[in-house]
Amino acid sequence: MNQMSWPPQVPPPSPMPPPMPVAFSGSRGEFFDLVKRGAGLEFVTLGFYRFWLLTDIRRHLWANTHVDGDAAEYTGRGKELLIGFLVALAILVPVYLGYFLIGLEAEHIQAFASIPLIAFFYLFGQFAIYRARRYRLTRTVWHGVRFWMSGSGWIYALQASLWGLLSAVTLGLALPWRTAALERYKMRHTFYGDLQGSFEGRGWEFFKRGWWLWLLTPIAFYVFPLAPFIYGAFKAIEWRWWLSGIRFGGVRLESSLPKSALIGLYWKVIGWIVVLGLVFSAYLALAAVLVAGMSGDAFSEFFKSQEFAKSIPLLVLAGIGYLAFALAMNIVIRVYLLRDLWVRVLGSVNISGIDAAANVSARGEMANALGEGFADGLDVGGF
Repeated sequence: MNQMSWPPQVPPPSPMPPPMPVAFSGSRGEFFDLVKRGAGLEFVTLGFYRFWLLTDIRRHLWANTHVDGDAAEYTGRGKELLIGFLVALAILVPVYLGYFLIGLEAEHIQAFASIPLIAFFYLFGQFAIYRARRYRLTRTVWHGVRFWMSGSGWIYALQASLWGLLSAVTLGLALPWRTAALERYKMRHTFYGDLQGSFEGRGWEFFKRGWWLWLLTPIAFYVFPLAPFIYGAFKAIEWRWWLSGIRFGGVRLESSLPKSALIGLYWKVIGWIVVLGLVFSAYLALAAVLVAGMSGDAFSEFFKSQEFAKSIPLLVLAGIGYLAFALAMNIVIRVYLLRDLWVRVLGSVNISGIDAAANVSARGEMANALGEGFADGLDVGGF
């Protein structure tokens, strides 16, 4: 009797889970109160509170960014940033002073003393950017596992400098390839626990998305109203291209950020610059009238005299007004170009393969804040 054989039953493959969006839960009012209070404390401390304010801003943004139902955590401290800044300042100030004295002597023989200084600080600035990123990553924790970074800041700085030279020679056309090469170096040295990162974005892809912006950029220098549209579209293209290229093992990011998503934010900042500039101008005029009245001279005679240029009360009032103007601008920039930009960019992101990050092991060492101190001292620090 023939035996009938049945093929083994193979269960169908389980469907891939759908991409998971990134959620942000923080309120705009809460963030505004945070930066407003921080600006007041910066005013009282002559700017030194910014290290603690920056830490509080990062904690707010990290803690309200949710992936797979779990928020990120920022563990940095303001004291670390202050110490890193002071140490960096102790290193940078003698370099500035020494090169200034050498430059004075070198200029007597018509040497281009400023060119080596600019080249050195550009190279050093790129090193600082890399080390600052390493610091921020080692202070970022998700699911109880922190990010970390290896690699050499000096190798990165050398690559960035050579690519920067090529970009200058090609009038910016090499910028997409420069950005892609530097991102590949940073991401292959970036880890989430024992899960290594990578970057799949290509320079040609970036160039194809934004080639028309390179053609319009020279026009924007002469037609100012075009500048926010061009820059806003460029940044949106860059954000979408960069985010869509990030990988951590099987974890993939995809962004759907439209080209017009950020243009309104830049126009709002420009509007606030105009308003605050008018308020500052009115304040200076009022301060001048007040000081002229205190001097006892006629208003026109006061401004024609030498006393106007040497007036200590007027200089003090102008200094206070300028500090208040700068801090108000910081509030505007932090609300629109930090918080609102963060929310819009993250709102466009979907993450696939999040299960690949479920069983990672903690690895890596903590980085000190000296790199961020250098970046702060050279005014090249990112967020």
